[in-house]
Amino acid sequence: MILPAPPDPHAIAVLVLTAVALILFSQKKIPLETSSLIVLLILTVGFELFPYQTGGERFNSVNFFSGFGNEALIAVCSLMIAGQGILRTGSLDPVGRMLARLWKKSPSLSFLLTLLLGAFISAFINNVPVVVLLLPVLISVSLRTGSPASSVLMPMGFSTLVGGTATTIGTSTNLLVVAVASDMGLRRIEMFDFVLPAVIVGSISILYLWQIAPRLIPKIEITLTDGSARIFTAHLEVTENSPLVGNPLSKAIELTDNAMEVSSIERGEGKPIYLHPGVILQTGDHLVINDTPDQLKEFEKVLQGTLFPVGSKVPVDSEAGLEAADQQIAEIVIFQGSPLKGTTLKEYHFAERTGMTTLAIHRSGKKLKRYLDKISDIKLKQGDILLVQGPRDKVAELKKNTKVLVLDSTMDLPYSQKVRQAMGIMLGIILTAAFGILPIAISAPCGALLMILTGCMTWRDATRALNVQVVLIVVTSLALGKAMLITGGADYLGKLFVSVSGDAPAALVLSGLMLLMAVFTNIISNNATAVIGTPIALSIAQQLNLEPEPFVLAVLFGANMSFATPMAYKTNLLVMNAGEYSFSDFLRVGTPLVVIMWVTLSIVLPVLYL
Repeated sequence: MILPAPPDPHAIAVLVLTAVALILFSQKKIPLETSSLIVLLILTVGFELFPYQTGGERFNSVNFFSGFGNEALIAVCSLMIAGQGILRTGSLDPVGRMLARLWKKSPSLSFLLTLLLGAFISAFINNVPVVVLLLPVLISVSLRTGSPASSVLMPMGFSTLVGGTATTIGTSTNLLVVAVASDMGLRRIEMFDFVLPAVIVGSISILYLWQIAPRLIPKIEITLTDGSARIFTAHLEVTENSPLVGNPLSKAIELTDNAMEVSSIERGEGKPIYLHPGVILQTGDHLVINDTPDQLKEFEKVLQGTLFPVGSKVPVDSEAGLEAADQQIAEIVIFQGSPLKGTTLKEYHFAERTGMTTLAIHRSGKKLKRYLDKISDIKLKQGDILLVQGPRDKVAELKKNTKVLVLDSTMDLPYSQKVRQAMGIMLGIILTAAFGILPIAISAPCGALLMILTGCMTWRDATRALNVQVVLIVVTSLALGKAMLITGGADYLGKLFVSVSGDAPAALVLSGLMLLMAVFTNIISNNATAVIGTPIALSIAQQLNLEPEPFVLAVLFGANMSFATPMAYKTNLLVMNAGEYSFSDFLRVGTPLVVIMWVTLSIVLPVLYL
């Protein structure tokens, strides 16, 4: 084995900085955007203080900032905004409701359909809103069927990652690989150019996620999916027109066919009286009851009382307006990472922020009595389930709120008036790019602007959709890739890789490159892996005198195999929080998926391209 000659000092410095960047990107204590900016500035200042000559001219270090205007970043940001328009109009909500209905008929086939739909949608839309949509659907199904949510949440999240590999716009990683390869002289890879290998490997991966992955996941007793019927603590006010006034408590129990169990009676704020079937009820008495949401509302109707807004001193019908015709009940979960965790409803100003009234609370294994625990003052814990009531539009807004999970995804929510416009605009973005009418870097910004002009979203929604972390990691990755290219660092790594490979067949070299990218992407940013790996792939192809496209695709697919660790991709973290998975759970389920995709693509890519 003959090793290549070492590169010049600038190339060595860039390679060292790249190694430092990989370490920084994997650190949890340092925000990724901070690490990205540090690396970008070190690179820029270094080339300014120690000039580099390329092509007989001094390289201008300011060019490292050109990533902010790169077409890949423009496309990524525009697609994030357009995806926010889809999310904001609730265009995907009918999908969630359909899946929830089908699940009652055939759980196994419905699970397969969930995986397929998640993968298909993620091929064209950022998978984060897809996961946000499907999480509450699967949790609700788990609660109704008694099956563990942990067995389906992780496979669902992985299916969206698998689907994202099918097109150039499926993930920001794909866009970056295509952009960098194009900048280096490779013909532009079009939207569906690699859909065939993606469909082949995706089909095998979905079968694994459907039939095998759920069996590898331990049955986690997560607080969000307590299989028992959820019993809420609430209190019913005896109103002036109620048939209970002047009658004993036994009359109230009789009117509910002995279904209502009263745990205490309050006469006055926080003043319990002796609980006895013969106690005569008076106007203003509060019956503290523990039951399911449906039963609580049934008791309110039969007894002509009022479910009191917990923590308030006024009846809901006079102040909270809960008798309006468009009222709905929802159950929301406090999950790991929610800002409500560790605070109280009063401290969070829940009613003012959401326009919802809290009727009751469920805490697994504990009945909360109002006269002892005023719900507005209770410190909320992970897994607490709140029963809330409010206007239909407020419930719809709550479903889009990423700070809580609304369990009932099958409630009859109104369709947004902008659903058709939003879906039409997104379809236009995809088709104009797919047929080569406009490049994605132009069609996506046009679509984003149309989302705003047609009222599908506001400029405020658009700015919220942009992610500083994504912007900085993309720009820094592009700058590192450019530095490796102009200094010869990428060429050196390509020669080193070929030298280590020896006389191995090209298919084996391609397979090794893809495996290296798969390992990197589970440790550092997938975008960084993609942009650093693409110049290396082109150099390897040049050393072997082969077409570069299969090696570029090896980087693209390898960088998307973000399954083995929770920090490999942001949707993994979302799923980890909701399912309460451990790091080892991702290794147990994700590593076999990485191996399956790697082995399959190691066979498919050489057959199709070499």
